[in-house]
Amino acid sequence: MAHRIPFKQALQDKILVLDGAMGTQIYAHGVHLSRCFDEINLSNPYLISKIHHDYISAGARVIETNTFGASRIKLDRFILGSRLGEIIAAGCKLALDAAGDTGAYVAGSVGPLGLRLNHPEGIEPAAAIAAFDEQIRLLLGGGVDLLMLETFGDPDELALALKTARGVDKDFPVVCSAVFDEKTLVQGRTPEQYLELLLPHRPAAVGLNCRLSIDRMLPVLERLHEAAESLPLLAMADAGQSRVVEDRDIYISTPEFVAEHARRAIQGAGVKLIGGCCGTNPSHIRAIAATVRMLQPGASNISVKERPAPGEHGPVVELTPWEQKTPFAAKLAAGKFVSSVEIRPPRGLDDSRIAEAIKGLAEAGVDAMNIPDGPRATARMHPVHIASRLNRQPDKIEVIVHYTCRDRNLLGMQADLLGAWKLGLHNILAVTGDPPKLGDYPDATAVFDVDSIGLIGILDRLNHGEDLAGRPLGEPTCFLIGAGCNPAAIDPGKEIERLWAKVEAGAEYVFTQPVFEQELLDGFLSKAGKLPVPVLAGYYPLYSYNNAEFLHNEVPGMTIPGHVRARMKAARTKEEAQATGVEIAREALESIYDRVQGAYIMPPFDKWQLAVAVLEGFIGKPENSGD
Repeated sequence: MAHRIPFKQALQDKILVLDGAMGTQIYAHGVHLSRCFDEINLSNPYLISKIHHDYISAGARVIETNTFGASRIKLDRFILGSRLGEIIAAGCKLALDAAGDTGAYVAGSVGPLGLRLNHPEGIEPAAAIAAFDEQIRLLLGGGVDLLMLETFGDPDELALALKTARGVDKDFPVVCSAVFDEKTLVQGRTPEQYLELLLPHRPAAVGLNCRLSIDRMLPVLERLHEAAESLPLLAMADAGQSRVVEDRDIYISTPEFVAEHARRAIQGAGVKLIGGCCGTNPSHIRAIAATVRMLQPGASNISVKERPAPGEHGPVVELTPWEQKTPFAAKLAAGKFVSSVEIRPPRGLDDSRIAEAIKGLAEAGVDAMNIPDGPRATARMHPVHIASRLNRQPDKIEVIVHYTCRDRNLLGMQADLLGAWKLGLHNILAVTGDPPKLGDYPDATAVFDVDSIGLIGILDRLNHGEDLAGRPLGEPTCFLIGAGCNPAAIDPGKEIERLWAKVEAGAEYVFTQPVFEQELLDGFLSKAGKLPVPVLAGYYPLYSYNNAEFLHNEVPGMTIPGHVRARMKAARTKEEAQATGVEIAREALESIYDRVQGAYIMPPFDKWQLAVAVLEGFIGKPENSGD
């Protein structure tokens, strides 16, 4: 069996991906809604096993038993109460067999009883305790790794179930999940009151599931995060808000939408358990799992250690001052307001568009051209090969090569970087890289041996004349090392912390992600404090209203304010929309000009002419210190 650390430890150390909807999948396979879904463990075990296997194959590391409604009270409605033990035993065995040697954990699912506590037509607490106690004991006897008390609309019933579980085993991990509405209430209680009710009974994690899509869960999760301190949080959202089509609930959110907002829940609200509820299927879980791999590199034990002091164990080398490394560095050191424009590499072999762009940008006086590395996880020509060809062109400007951590392990990274140096490519922008789920090959393996901070450390090591293992290179490289940052990050504090870590690892200048309002960038830079490296502000001249909506909703790291999208929506023609996009970018750049040392323009669809329009009047402006 694959090595597994105890669930409670895993919950502290990792982000765990849960499975998606069980009921939705059972129904999707033709089982009528009038059936008892828990009984399917006995009548069609193959179906339940298949659903478990599908979710594990999609990347789930916690799967739930098909026992959500397997209490005597609910089963009695189907005249199945006498088969309670068989149903739970079969549910546990099916899940445990599916988990097998994959390392996945099995959660015993316990749902509400479907009767209101202390209500004339409901159930008394003593009877509820007896029902929960029976179900929980059978699940623990079936060998589950944890209990999942989920989809509780009454927090008092949830607290009663948790207290009952504690009476069965005081230390067994129990995860609790309630159903909130959009007013951040669960039956009239706030997230803070919900926590107060559960914390005395020591849940392993708390959170919410069902009814809300992941984007609408975020306000509740953020409040729970603030109040729960170090307690792990869970989020299992529906696949978007349902729409009724011909009397059927249809969930319209794409896996990409779910995964992007799952990322926001993880980064912004500290969620440690993330999965899906009604309407979700293995494709949603696969997208979430890819996002988690991006946020939590699989080889998490790999780190770039601090270099030994020269003369101790490392080589003694004479380092080139950063301002002498490249002409681009010299301009930055002189305080010149510099400009760079990003042009994507081609998908095929025809790179004539790149040659045309570099000629036009050079004539306009642009200082550099950025070439991204597999942007949005698409299969394109490698920027190193394009840049080496451009270096031989007569109308060349400096090229900044992006290099990602997504596609190569530590051996490949160092081999590529040494080769790039010998080809004369000295400007490297270190980026973590978009996850494969965003691109043409969503099931491609994402390596992520290190993130961008670790990659910067590798580049710095090479600049000091040694590889990552400490072996001398014979002579040092002299890369000008760039880094990126996102002023619109959901958690600005964490983004600033990472930015300083990049500078400390060896970054010598910084590009920002696109910004669309000056106050956001100004506030981010103020919070970051006095950075010892130049900052170039990123801008994306919007092309159309649809373009703005796509970027805001589908592209990680892109946040476009509502008032900006409204301006784009007001444009009546294609030409007017492009002019508005350029105008928005120019306004933002003008307002922040004295706080940054350059502009980094990412024109839509590689229309470099739009970038030149944004930069008109800024190229050749007086020297700027960036203070």
